[in-house]
Amino acid sequence: MKILSSHHTMANNKNNTSMRKMLRIASYLKPHWLLFTAGMISLLISSLAGLAFPKLLGDLVSGGKSGIGIHTTGTLLIGILIIQAAFSFLRTILFVNAAEKALATLRQTIYNHLIRLPMHFFLTRRVGELSSRISADVALLQETFTSTSAEFIRQVITVGGGLILLMTISSKLTGFMLAILPIMVIIAGVFGRFIRRFAREVQDQIASSNTVVEETLQGIFSVKAFANEYFEISRYRESTNRAARYGIIAGRYKGALSSFVILGIFGALVAVIWRGAAIGLDNGQLFSFVLYSINIGGSIGGLAEIYTSLQKSVGATENLFQLLDEPAEDITPPETIAPEHQLNGNISFSQISFHYPSREESTVLKDMSFQVSTNQKIAIVGPSGAGKSTVVSLLMRMYNPSGGHILFDSKDSNHIPLTALRSQMAVVPQDVFLFGGTIGENIAYGRQGATEAEIIEAAQKANAWEFIQRFPLGLQTIVGDRGVQLSGGQRQRIAIARAVLKEPRILILDEATSALDAESEKLVQEALDRLMEGRTSIVIAHRLATIRQADKIIVLDRGAIVEEGTHTELVNVNGGLYKNLSEMQFTQ
Repeated sequence: MKILSSHHTMANNKNNTSMRKMLRIASYLKPHWLLFTAGMISLLISSLAGLAFPKLLGDLVSGGKSGIGIHTTGTLLIGILIIQAAFSFLRTILFVNAAEKALATLRQTIYNHLIRLPMHFFLTRRVGELSSRISADVALLQETFTSTSAEFIRQVITVGGGLILLMTISSKLTGFMLAILPIMVIIAGVFGRFIRRFAREVQDQIASSNTVVEETLQGIFSVKAFANEYFEISRYRESTNRAARYGIIAGRYKGALSSFVILGIFGALVAVIWRGAAIGLDNGQLFSFVLYSINIGGSIGGLAEIYTSLQKSVGATENLFQLLDEPAEDITPPETIAPEHQLNGNISFSQISFHYPSREESTVLKDMSFQVSTNQKIAIVGPSGAGKSTVVSLLMRMYNPSGGHILFDSKDSNHIPLTALRSQMAVVPQDVFLFGGTIGENIAYGRQGATEAEIIEAAQKANAWEFIQRFPLGLQTIVGDRGVQLSGGQRQRIAIARAVLKEPRILILDEATSALDAESEKLVQEALDRLMEGRTSIVIAHRLATIRQADKIIVLDRGAIVEEGTHTELVNVNGGLYKNLSEMQFTQ
């Protein structure tokens, strides 16, 4: 008994959870309740009109024995059909309008939340999977909002109203008809659980296959360069085949459920007609009874299908709510920065330790402390994996340190709003990401609302205006996906122009010239030198020739500071890491 009670409690908890999820999704319809209510009224009218149809057909078959005459009955039937058609059309339009507006809000909510999630969230997620959540999962809900939920209500009205009318015709036959319903409900519930499980697996596999498509198309150059087309074809085939296998299993359960419903209902109809004829029901009454029975049987069968669709929607909501329940960063609109949050450019790392959330056992930075004064140019150097780029991520609070404090102008970084902090910084990375729009749009990304004159001035300071002018469309030139139409040096100078336009208080250069040829490096370095004037600059450098004039050089090794000083001081440290790195580069 205890085991049965436990299973019963678990089932109730699952049902309650599913109900809460559906109610949470339905809350997005709340702003559009007038449209939805009008749709419900139209649905009720069209459903009730449909219930009157078999009764009037029975009267017609009886030759108008109800006392209103054949012609009047026929006219009423035509009127009922027109009403049912009109209100069916109206309820569809109303439901679609309400649903599309609600789903637009849901998509915006998911995207707005997704873009505000912290960086550590994206360490364990793939872009294709997240994109599938916004497209495929919401598409399932679209079907539920626009048709499935309305169809569910219509079928319930048909079953309930039909049973009442059946009772008025013959209570004995109605009881006979009802004998099969409890069995149908139990089997629908059992099959529904199985179908829900496999439907969720199918969705996960579709998301996985979408990830393969997105990653391979984004990295198409690498795919072709390594001649891995057949490998990617195989990877996509395996992923889609897995989705198909789960879909086939789910289809078997759906097919078995539908077959049982058809066999049970239409078998019952034969028995009902046989029984009705035996007890001597009038032809018109028997005709009406059979029509109502068919409608009820079809509706019960439809309810099983609708229940399956609703279970799919519940599975989709689980994935969406997992995203929405992830804690987001406290981002505010980029308005005027409050005076108390204006940065002068003093930075202090105080006993900073750090490990990535996904790799807690691996410490990246250990007890790191250093100071940067306003308008100083600080360089951070060291071998690969020393922790240089991690310092950049911590400065911008992409991650929070595991221990210690980062101070800006003697204020803890946690006490400065994220938007205020990041809006006063600019990063020029080694691997520049450009959006697929125009050159002008990419530069203006540094400061939304900048005028064309300001964009051109920023491009001139970045040594980018000269090559931009050579393009026939100038600033309106499309750069292509990730800036594929431009060379590495051109992309780098657009990134610098973007940083110039932002007018940051703190500038971060993350190996900004390491991947360029000599001519491009010269142009980029000139632009960077111009950009660093009058602001605090943190330079992550691999090529030591670019940081000889730095006010201070910090040398990292295995997450710790091993040396600190100017270029002249460090090259004179016998056996020092900086001296060894310098000799290796300058003697080549």
